[in-house]
Amino acid sequence: MNRKVHRVLDKVELGRTAMSAHSSMIISPGRNDWTDPFLLMGEELVNQPGFDWHPHRGLETVTLILDGALEHGDSMGHAGVLGPLDAQWMTAGRGIIHREVAARSEHAHILQLWVNLPADRKMVPTRYQDLRAGMHAVHTEPGVLVQLISGETASVRGPAVNQWPILGMLITLDPRTEYRQLLAGDQRAFTYVISGRLTVAGRGVRAGQIAWSDPVTQPGEPTTLTLATGDGDEQTKVLLFAGRPIGESVYASGPFVMNSRDEIEQAYRDFHSGTFGSIPRHTRLPAGA
Repeated sequence: MNRKVHRVLDKVELGRTAMSAHSSMIISPGRNDWTDPFLLMGEELVNQPGFDWHPHRGLETVTLILDGALEHGDSMGHAGVLGPLDAQWMTAGRGIIHREVAARSEHAHILQLWVNLPADRKMVPTRYQDLRAGMHAVHTEPGVLVQLISGETASVRGPAVNQWPILGMLITLDPRTEYRQLLAGDQRAFTYVISGRLTVAGRGVRAGQIAWSDPVTQPGEPTTLTLATGDGDEQTKVLLFAGRPIGESVYASGPFVMNSRDEIEQAYRDFHSGTFGSIPRHTRLPAGA
């Protein structure tokens, strides 16, 4: 069964913020019926000061570095620098404090996606997975490069381990190329065009736009989402993610995503009482690292 695109939306330009030289909202929060299991996605040009220490609970974040270098650290003592096409899959679970800043006082052009967790997994232990570009599983076809971050396609499996099954990949297509992605019929999928233009299920989508394909069939029934590029000289780069909707209530406040107001209030109490841990000094990388 062939998939269709239900809506195409432009990213919302927010401009300069206190944390970022330029910020855009690709998936806006608050429309869970349209985006479940995905919560939001932003695009940032991080310089100084970046996103300093802040907490999370009840979700997973996926960060893809498009250009530059992103330094990160957390309350578990992890620290490191991510470079172009590196990805990080963070399970906030029961609570973590972390930071994301441009390394070496330069810049980092990033995409960050928030993925919801079901109620029975919101309080799982926290976990960081730094998925270097060379770790991504690769599938190739004539004119097509698929770099798989999470899930399985064409007999290859991405390196990410997640609490809710998610298919996630970066696809590069040459001009005059067609690619067909097999998806379970009960999955919701989106494609975000990073550069170039193409058609998704026959509908035109250009750089800075996101195309959504909602669940169409019962579990287990395969469907196909077709991506095709036209004439031109440049390649098209597309982020494609898919996951089955969780179908639970969502109550979000700032960096916390739970199922009820009581759970959010408990998250704030836990954070202020120190349950999320403290900020160790050695998570700050030395200058020039």
